[in-house]
Amino acid sequence: MTGKGWPFDNKAASAIRHMNIQIDERRRRRFGSKKETAMKFKDAVNNILLGLSESLKRFPITIILSTAVAVMLIIISERHNMNNTVHIETLTRLTMIFALGIPLSLCIKLFCERMDIEKKAELIGLFAASSLVLLLYYFLLLNEVNMVSITRYTAVSLALYLGFLFIPYLPRKEHFEMYIIKIGSGFFITIIYSIVLYVGLAAIIMALNQLLGVHFISNIYTYTAIIVACVFAPAHFLAAIPRKDSLLKQEYSKLLKILLLYIVMPLLTAYTTILCIYFIKIIVIREWPVGLVSHLVLWPAVIVAIVLLLITPLQDEDKWAKGFLRWMPKAMLPVLIMMFVSVWIRVNAYGVTENRYYVLALAIWVFAMMLYFAFIKKRSNIILPVTLAVIALLSVFGPWSSYSISVVSQNNRLEAILVRNDMLQDGEIQKAPPGITEEDKQEINDKLAYFNRDHTLQEAKYLPTDFQLDDMESVFGFPFEGFKSGSSDEFYYFINKHLAAAVDVKEYDFMFDTRNLYNGVTAGSAPQADYDRESCVVRLSDQDGELLYEKNLKPFIKLLLDKHKATGKENALAAEEMTLVDENEKVKVKFVFLDISGNENSASREINSKNAEFYLFVKIK
Repeated sequence: MTGKGWPFDNKAASAIRHMNIQIDERRRRRFGSKKETAMKFKDAVNNILLGLSESLKRFPITIILSTAVAVMLIIISERHNMNNTVHIETLTRLTMIFALGIPLSLCIKLFCERMDIEKKAELIGLFAASSLVLLLYYFLLLNEVNMVSITRYTAVSLALYLGFLFIPYLPRKEHFEMYIIKIGSGFFITIIYSIVLYVGLAAIIMALNQLLGVHFISNIYTYTAIIVACVFAPAHFLAAIPRKDSLLKQEYSKLLKILLLYIVMPLLTAYTTILCIYFIKIIVIREWPVGLVSHLVLWPAVIVAIVLLLITPLQDEDKWAKGFLRWMPKAMLPVLIMMFVSVWIRVNAYGVTENRYYVLALAIWVFAMMLYFAFIKKRSNIILPVTLAVIALLSVFGPWSSYSISVVSQNNRLEAILVRNDMLQDGEIQKAPPGITEEDKQEINDKLAYFNRDHTLQEAKYLPTDFQLDDMESVFGFPFEGFKSGSSDEFYYFINKHLAAAVDVKEYDFMFDTRNLYNGVTAGSAPQADYDRESCVVRLSDQDGELLYEKNLKPFIKLLLDKHKATGKENALAAEEMTLVDENEKVKVKFVFLDISGNENSASREINSKNAEFYLFVKIK
């Protein structure tokens, strides 16, 4: 080592070798060897696959149902290739039933594990009964897709998912909060894994398509997302559900502790302080708020209730958590009272509707939970999901449901207006007197529009048999004019692909696609076409820039809207209704609209088109 030309002696070379060995050792301890890294990756993949396998063995019915949802969503996406006899609403209802079966099957499985039901005959009987329940739900409660069926479906789904959370701990068992934390952690990990898996699969598909020329169907990315979300995600999430014998206390997540104690709780404290100051202000000025304040109070209060549940295990080891549990529920009580007054003012002015009912129901639940946390020392927090599930079900079933209460309330208000204007005699409606106010006219319009939109006109009291909104003038003495509250009514119309026919283009010279019209386009001898989405104006110019044709599409959209908004349910229109032909001395044009969406200001009747996709055919004269 000390030969000619070697600048270091043996001692120096030995020191360098020793230093390199230490560096390699530190690198190996920090990152592991390539072989160790490969082994860790292999173990991680094996663990995921093992978890998916265990999930399929433990929850086979649930995985089958979630896979069925994926298949149905793909079928719905491909509906234009199907036979016209298969109605899209039928497919949607079937998909909803399969999706409802997911939490129902989970509840049954966890109930069987909780009660040690292992006999195949008993298990088959329970799942057969659940299948019958889903079948009856399909035919009796989901026979059509409307406001009532959707809100009821949402409430039942919520109750079942809440049941999935509390069934393993009924009637009473320790460490429920830690179980919820574990479920929540597994849910967010599943989301991350699913996103990574989808991005990886999408990248592979793109590489195969762009680099190797492999052709895929046009919706391959959408279908990949559906499969990942409906097949992989449920299987991965369910693999982490603790079994009955493993529902033991675990160490509180440090990440969650930091998030709750040092971020979420200080923010909630500051927000609640502002609400309390506002509460003092309205007492001083004696002007009770309405409208938005209910949402500014309700949703933060729900978050507070969830945080109180999650930090319960920390109250014995952290003074901040103990103080938050002690004082925050009491601070929320006066704020919630302010919200109740605000909602009551709104209800007293316009009556109960389903939306106001749900706000009140959730507010009552939150208020009860704040009282529970504020004054009950020995708490069992399983009461939170149990009571919320009960309220969800009560709000959509029975004579006390949102539908029954809302119909009675709106009928009472309609009757009061009719009586006030001497329009009700012997149970029959009379035409409005000349002195009826515009406000009463509009409220009558609003009540009938409510029944027509969310229920049926037959549920409105005193209306003649087979009454339609077109009969308003002959029955009430003034025409139906819809809402005029100054809000914006959304609309969306699209061409019915089952009723669409081939477009005759033999007399036209050029065709433009709306996707190329937003910034103007021209090619060869074709005129220049431009579409301004804000003003809904289409312009055609020749090669020299001279204007050939100009058309504002808002009048056409308004005619379409006026024709169909009375029912508010017919969105898929025939090709003839979605076609506009026009001409001047220079050109003849044909618009074939694929879809039109936007809103109309109910007071000014001003149309605001958010989007209009169409083909434009042009003939130069």
